[in-house]
Amino acid sequence: MRNLDVTTLRSFVAVADSGGVTRAAGFLHLTQSAVSMQLKRLEEMLGLDLLDRTGRTIALTASGEQLLVYARRMVALNDEVITRLTDHAFEGEITLGVPHDVVYPAIPQVLKQFHAAFPRMKVHLEASNTIKLKEQFARGSCDLIVTTELGVGSGGETLAEKELKWIGAPGGAVWRQRPLRLAFCRFCMFRAEVTAALDRAQIPWEMSVDTESDRTIEAAVSADLAVHAMIDGTQPPYLAQIDHDGALPPLPAQLINLYGAGAGTNEVHQTMADLLRNAFGGASMARLRAV
Repeated sequence: MRNLDVTTLRSFVAVADSGGVTRAAGFLHLTQSAVSMQLKRLEEMLGLDLLDRTGRTIALTASGEQLLVYARRMVALNDEVITRLTDHAFEGEITLGVPHDVVYPAIPQVLKQFHAAFPRMKVHLEASNTIKLKEQFARGSCDLIVTTELGVGSGGETLAEKELKWIGAPGGAVWRQRPLRLAFCRFCMFRAEVTAALDRAQIPWEMSVDTESDRTIEAAVSADLAVHAMIDGTQPPYLAQIDHDGALPPLPAQLINLYGAGAGTNEVHQTMADLLRNAFGGASMARLRAV
């Protein structure tokens, strides 16, 4: 009878979730060689190749995808038993602030992983715009915030730099009209940057939808009544990047920043910060979109 080791399975799940051994090692607080050794031992014990290492990034084989389903359940059950039978589980609340436009696709996966690590911690997700989030953070209303900005403020940490893209209805044509019809929230960080880019390109525009509701913006844009701008890869499936072939001006790249993860924060905050780093760093967003 062969027995699977939960520690090894946890490393396997971490590699699958983070997209690489290096990131998984950081999340698990292990060395890269230790994680690689655990994966090798798991493959030797099962007699199967679980990871496809032929490409530039690590991917799961068919056997690896099958094991991942069971591994998640086994690790979760192990953690549930430990949590229920010991008095050392973390309890309390943590408030995370995230701009509306970058909640998907990264944040649901972050919340899922955080809950697995700290099942007794309650997470309050505050979805707003960057300006309000920074005000709330300054007041102490949020423990950690993610922002989208052109630069990074004091105490902030840049997680990624992403392109800002023109967004419209799939197959829409309103972007061809002049004046160009725009739809933006009143406090959107991208609003001034978009209008300035249009002014520099001498393209006439009008703010046809001016609201405080992101849902209203999405409804108007999906109906091909106006265009919008979003960070590359964050648009919902009912909106699409506009293939304008240079008819619209390029937009400035945006920084996705993290505040509240400085020295002296506790294990709960650091774990949340690590998950956010993994979610927004490098190719992780592209990988999450495919999950």
